[in-house]
Amino acid sequence: MTRIFLVFSALATVAACASQQSMPDAKEGEALFVENCAACHSYRGEGGALSGGQQAPNLSEIALRNDGVFPRASVLSKIDGYQHGSEGGQVMPEFGALLSGEQVPVEVDGVMTPTPRTLAALLAYLESIQVKA
Repeated sequence: MTRIFLVFSALATVAACASQQSMPDAKEGEALFVENCAACHSYRGEGGALSGGQQAPNLSEIALRNDGVFPRASVLSKIDGYQHGSEGGQVMPEFGALLSGEQVPVEVDGVMTPTPRTLAALLAYLESIQVKA
């Protein structure tokens, strides 16, 4: 009986690790987007006017602005704060605390990169809302 329990415990541990490493989907990212990004970028990610006369960019046209390619590395850098602050007349808040915790592997420029799950979820959502040319 003890052996069966040990085998079951080991299988449960492996299953838990595997589920934690799964890539988050766009639905998970959408919830984070609505809570943290929609105030500036609208619920559909289409951007809009900000106080002070600034403009939040349309996030549903990122790929269109990059010759039909969704630039994962650039988007991750922008969200995670590497490019935060005033940049070209646009202001992006820093979300450092939101972007900590569990890491998942995300393919960026052909390399699997450990990425905070929340950041990966936002990336998945943004990729899912890209308009087609």
